[in-house]
Amino acid sequence: MKEEKYIVIGGAWPYANSLLHLGHVAGLISGDILARYFRSKGYHVAFVSGSDCHGTPITQRAKKEGKTPKEIAEYYDGKAREMLEAMEFSYDLYTNTDTDFHKQECMKIFQQIYENGYIYEKLEPQAYCEKCGKFLSDRDVQIICPACGTETKADQCDGCGRVPNVEDLKGGTCLICGTKTVERDNKNLYFALSKFQKEIEEHTKEVNHDWRINAKNETAKYLKEGLLDRAVTRDLDWGVDIPLPNYEDKKMYVWIEAVLGYITATKKWCEGNGLNWEDFWKKSDHNKVYMVHGKDNIVFHSIILNGLLLAMKDNYRLVDTIVSSEYLNVNDEKISKSKGNGTPALELAKEYNADSLRFHLINNGPEKKDSNFTIDNYITTHNNEILNKFGNLVNRTLKFKGLETLPQGKMNAEMEQKTKEAYEKVGQAIEKIEFKEATDLVMDLVEAANKFYDTEEPWKQKKEDEEGFANTIYTCTNMIANLANLFEPFMPASSKKLREYLHLPENKWEYVTVTDLEAIELTKIEPLFTRI
Repeated sequence: MKEEKYIVIGGAWPYANSLLHLGHVAGLISGDILARYFRSKGYHVAFVSGSDCHGTPITQRAKKEGKTPKEIAEYYDGKAREMLEAMEFSYDLYTNTDTDFHKQECMKIFQQIYENGYIYEKLEPQAYCEKCGKFLSDRDVQIICPACGTETKADQCDGCGRVPNVEDLKGGTCLICGTKTVERDNKNLYFALSKFQKEIEEHTKEVNHDWRINAKNETAKYLKEGLLDRAVTRDLDWGVDIPLPNYEDKKMYVWIEAVLGYITATKKWCEGNGLNWEDFWKKSDHNKVYMVHGKDNIVFHSIILNGLLLAMKDNYRLVDTIVSSEYLNVNDEKISKSKGNGTPALELAKEYNADSLRFHLINNGPEKKDSNFTIDNYITTHNNEILNKFGNLVNRTLKFKGLETLPQGKMNAEMEQKTKEAYEKVGQAIEKIEFKEATDLVMDLVEAANKFYDTEEPWKQKKEDEEGFANTIYTCTNMIANLANLFEPFMPASSKKLREYLHLPENKWEYVTVTDLEAIELTKIEPLFTRI
């Protein structure tokens, strides 16, 4: 009997306050690679995410544009979905944090953690703007980071990533009106994260062998400094309610309800698909949890989410693998809203080829270090790698001049072995979250097929060696069929086209042979790619 396996893949929740740019795609596409790969292995996959509709960035944008936070969130949530569809992301559920289901489930979890004794009340000094007449959220306060000296918003330092504490906010400036802030005592609820220091340390040592160096280092830094309790309530009127008396004027701090969204989204998706969400999230030998995001979100997933899971005391599986990308620059500049250099990814997906754009971002992306995107470099990848090598192999094999049907031949033993080995090698690279290496390995097989084609010279065989010609075309056709499977995690639209052309079954991570040769309509096969 086949062993059932369950995989959770959580993609970071982008704020619904702006259009998503290529940096977002480069940081999140790892999740789609994993989801498509594990589905092709026959695993149950819950690939979930959504738009983060609450928090200060949305309210700030709403105030600036004279709209309600809900109007802003709905508009940019819609735009995010449009972009993700254009870039062929295969989320099982892409939702948002403003749904009633998410809010109710978050409140239940909050109540559970409170009843377990890990949420407590604390009276503390907080930044207050006398001119605005209100307590300020961290994002509304500008400070000088005490760690690196960068002028930054007080939620997280743009320079070094430090999350400031209450002391760091002293002497800050209100970003709403420019007035110096003062301190006033305010009542908030806190999550006792410090109580889970030992358990999170032990778990991290167990699972971080495949993490990227940025995730290992950032998590180790926070654990070495000692985990601090964190506020879970904020003075806001837009967000998830606090399910406790005397907190009607506050909302749940966005960081807690956003990371809990991975659980609420899985529950919602399972509810509509006849699956048990506990198979994905409760501790077992048959499941695994991946979190995919940029390097500025590491601690929220490697430490804070795990702390919340432990605090529920309900046998939750902790995060196994952190897939954290570095930053994508554009034309040698960091993507910045103020500079306006973050070209919306939707525009590029529509103007160019989404598959080759995906491939370029994976093969040349910020996997282990900051990377740089230029249109010229992308066009070089598209024309020289994807079109000239892969596209050309498909075209000259399946559209061989004068061929009405594909001939039945014998598969070359060496090429068959290379193809079978590719599944193992590419799969291992994907599971080690080495996605650039995985794309290189698939392209190695493309080059091996092209070399075989050139060596056999089918244009001569057609006239002089009919059997040899049949064997060459048949071998290359089978390699193309398997490349459709191997390229699926990276270039899914092209893979789908090839499976349709060759009458192949649903994508599986295993060697396939083309059997229905006579049914393949060569006249209907079009080039996969066109030159840019």
